[in-house]
Amino acid sequence: MGRATAEVLAHEGCRVAVLARTESELEETEGELLALGSPDALGLPCDLLDTGEVEAAFTYLEERWGELNVLVNAAGPTRIGGFDEISDNDWLDSFDSGVLTMVRTTRAALPLLRKAAFGRVVNIGATGIRHQSPTLVAWTAAKAAQVSASKNLARVLASEGILVNIVCPGMVMTPSMEQFVAGADLDGLSEGPLEAAYETLERSFGNPNDIGRIGLPEEIAAVVVFLCSELSSFVCGATIPVDGGSDFG
Repeated sequence: MGRATAEVLAHEGCRVAVLARTESELEETEGELLALGSPDALGLPCDLLDTGEVEAAFTYLEERWGELNVLVNAAGPTRIGGFDEISDNDWLDSFDSGVLTMVRTTRAALPLLRKAAFGRVVNIGATGIRHQSPTLVAWTAAKAAQVSASKNLARVLASEGILVNIVCPGMVMTPSMEQFVAGADLDGLSEGPLEAAYETLERSFGNPNDIGRIGLPEEIAAVVVFLCSELSSFVCGATIPVDGGSDFG
């Protein structure tokens, strides 16, 4: 979802920096963003779990660009398991990757956001915060904490013209979801790949939707990019579901 968002922003003519750990993927992404129309695309190697690396990345961006209009936080937890299956370290890892990555990047980005004519922070949560799943207990808790922190941050920064919002996707065909579906029994499921993936994930984790298929990263990116824009000037502290239709309220 983060890469899809970067691609849409590049297509809109924005300068884009992507932070990730895998240098080979960053080089590929950088080239693709330039080809899509970004006037300046950067792939910066950075471990978001390391405060020093995050600060160094944003120091580099300050030297190169001087300011930032937008920060999108798309990193999240990966721990799957029920309450009796996950360790203390699993809980800590979930909150480090699901909450503190956002805290680190936002803290490092704020001086640059404050220099810009307008500022936006968009954090990617999950509809799972309102539809609990016992097999995703630490993941869901971390996402819920991220949304709570984002709402508080929205109230603090609104007076400075920096608007913070949260997009909450439902089930989306990310690489990790593709791997999960590839290892599942698809007998008796719908023929369409998005529908079959939806039925597999609904069977495992619950959270059905009204459309009856899994989403695509670019469908999430479209909403994220709107919230990145000046057009979203009266949207602040919103938690917006993009989930194919549910009772998320």
